[in-house]
Amino acid sequence: MNSKISDKDKEDWKNFLKSKEKLTIKDENFKPKKLNKNKIVDLHGLTLDEANKKIEKLIINSYEERVNKLIIVTGKGLHSNNQKNPYVSTDLSILKYSVPEFIKSNQSLMKLINSFGEATIEDGGSGAFYIYIKKKI
Repeated sequence: MNSKISDKDKEDWKNFLKSKEKLTIKDENFKPKKLNKNKIVDLHGLTLDEANKKIEKLIINSYEERVNKLIIVTGKGLHSNNQKNPYVSTDLSILKYSVPEFIKSNQSLMKLINSFGEATIEDGGSGAFYIYIKKKI
């Protein structure tokens, strides 16, 4: 540490002590940063009915717990046994497509949701999506 204090610093300090100026207390104005709460759920291996029930419960609980964002991992449907059945729609039987459709058709769940979003590569890319939950009032 430098033990030499400049004349200007000494003068500034004397002037400060003579003045009525108060230092601001930073802690008084401190507001804790709001934490973003996220939850991740992986639906691999679940049937459509199991996945829909799990998602419904997750959205309701997340709203109550003030979770901001859900990361839903459905997979890409590349290994789905449903693709082998010619009588099942490949677009709607795979969780990747069916789960969002289930949510969008459920009015009580949609009241709790702000929006949907595409997942980044880090969160699963095209095999996942985001659900942004509304703030609890």
